[in-house]
Amino acid sequence: MRDDNSEQTGTEPTSGELSAPVVEGVFDLARQGATGPLGEMIDAGVPIDIRNDRGDTVLIVAAYQQHVDTVAELLRRGADTGVVNAMGQTAIACAVFRGNEVILRALLDAGANPGLGAPTGVQIADQFGMPRMREVIESYGIGA
Repeated sequence: MRDDNSEQTGTEPTSGELSAPVVEGVFDLARQGATGPLGEMIDAGVPIDIRNDRGDTVLIVAAYQQHVDTVAELLRRGADTGVVNAMGQTAIACAVFRGNEVILRALLDAGANPGLGAPTGVQIADQFGMPRMREVIESYGIGA
């Protein structure tokens, strides 16, 4: 995880050196919440912050799919919580949008910055009428 939680600017790993089937397989594992096999792929050399063609990382995908154990393992392994995909979305935004407090708290505990992205996590909570998600973010001393 990057300490500064700033948006990345193109230096992150890409899928260029891996075959398309391998990259798609890695993202399928994240979508399915296959924590063990995903970890094996990372152990075998797949970059933890690899991006797909939409700029998603496996952390963003796992957060959106609400796979608590997979998110926790990726965070334990040092996944970057500050990645913003091509649509302005972050793992925090995904957790808020899906109303998943457990994942939101895990990301915040790992130092994720809910102010990244467009819209931010607080903006999503407000837009979709999710006051509990806003409360969780604010409980970490982070406001709008």
